[in-house]
Amino acid sequence: MSHAMTALASVGMILTRKIRDLKRDQRGVSAVEFAMLLPLMVTLYLGGVEVSQGISADRKVSLTARTLSDLVSQYSSINNAGMTNILNASTTVISPFPSSSLKATVSLVTIDANSKATIAWSDTLNGTARSKGSTVTLPAALVVPNTSLVWSEIAYSYKPTIGYVITGTMTLKDQLYMRPRLSDTISRTAT
Repeated sequence: MSHAMTALASVGMILTRKIRDLKRDQRGVSAVEFAMLLPLMVTLYLGGVEVSQGISADRKVSLTARTLSDLVSQYSSINNAGMTNILNASTTVISPFPSSSLKATVSLVTIDANSKATIAWSDTLNGTARSKGSTVTLPAALVVPNTSLVWSEIAYSYKPTIGYVITGTMTLKDQLYMRPRLSDTISRTAT
């Protein structure tokens, strides 16, 4: 029996030593910590990429609204070909984002002597033009009797590339008013 007891005691001492060695072993701690932090780091990285892309798309929407108003305001009379060129230029401004999600509308708003603002003409790319003669509400600071304003409206459906942190489609919008530069108003002709 003493041989069995000695063997059992020997196994107990070996087991105790192994448990003590395991407690002191630090080799796997880094791997465990990395495995625990990896999902958080991936989420932060992908979230940063998606947010920066969204901000970039929103900035492009603002630049497109500015460009559309700026180009139209430089005319005293504009025809179909000129308007088509200007609206197509907005697809270049929005790049590298896909232009298929872009809705661009440009209108001339006339303000009469009674400060009533109405649409003189309106054109659009992938959207709905405003009805000629419809009444619109302008910011009070822009209502100057007997003047005109070029009004550009941009709507862009932004869908994140990865869709890990920001999911679904966001509609980014902007609008800009600008006074005609070469004349008091801008006439719209077919030819």
